[in-house]
Amino acid sequence: MYQEPIFLQPVFQERIWGGKKLASEYGYTIPSDKTGEAWVISAHPNGASVIENGPLAGKTLKEAWEEHGELFNKQPDDQEAYPLLVKILDANDDLSVQVHPDDAFAEEIEGEPYGKTECWYVLQAEPEAKIVFGHHAETREEFESMMKQGEWERLLNYKNVQAGDFIYVPSGTIHAIGKGIVILETQQSSDITYRVYDYDRKDAAGNKRELHLEKSIEVTTVPHREQVFEHLVETIGDLTIQTLIEEKYFTVYHWDIAGIVERELDQDFLQVSVIEGSGEIAVGDKTFAIEKGSHFILPHTLESYRMSGNVELIVSHP
Repeated sequence: MYQEPIFLQPVFQERIWGGKKLASEYGYTIPSDKTGEAWVISAHPNGASVIENGPLAGKTLKEAWEEHGELFNKQPDDQEAYPLLVKILDANDDLSVQVHPDDAFAEEIEGEPYGKTECWYVLQAEPEAKIVFGHHAETREEFESMMKQGEWERLLNYKNVQAGDFIYVPSGTIHAIGKGIVILETQQSSDITYRVYDYDRKDAAGNKRELHLEKSIEVTTVPHREQVFEHLVETIGDLTIQTLIEEKYFTVYHWDIAGIVERELDQDFLQVSVIEGSGEIAVGDKTFAIEKGSHFILPHTLESYRMSGNVELIVSHP
């Protein structure tokens, strides 16, 4: 059916902490100067990407997944939801401190198919930019006590980040992206967030945002466990591949292309985000321009493809 990449239009989400970098850095037309997220590869019902090209132009990725499973090597009896979601987040202010449930909790308590394990590739970070990553409590009782007494400085673990850093955030991890950071996030296709602390901020209507303390206590991993992964690097001609993570829900790579790369599709499908540079992707006799801010899927119906130019990509698959 498709002998070309499937290019996708981002879906924008306005947030209290959002900014304007999705326009200034990526050339997107954003709805306001409080645009926090671009859901760039999404089949989630809260914001499904629209296909830009080919026979399914105008359809959503969700519709393509449900009606044309052959594009993803999905079996006819597979009723699972599309597994992954890719976003770019612009933190013009600190995000709330939050935690996400695992699959079992999400299904049992929220009636949703997936929990939320995620990972971040830092695209930009202002000097001294920080994230919240984990906590210092040793027992669940200590965690609950410190949280309910508002001892946030004692409880939370802060970490400096810079462009090019990679952070793995499994479900159950207390986390927050800090002001001045732009990330590309690859995650399970879930929109369940339990807010732990929001700096007592008020929204435009003067209301504080809802917190979810009891569920947060239930799902948070105590004590915090940080997992370390080896980032293997492989160079094949003009392509340098860094494996950022290979785990249960997703495998994520950083690709750096300087020249011409010809490859066979060796996964069910690939999700591709261009994070720097420009170039072209060719399939057969069709050629498509790609640039920073382009996002596309290489479907299962492709056997091989050729990419050229000077481009950096984040590539992922389930």
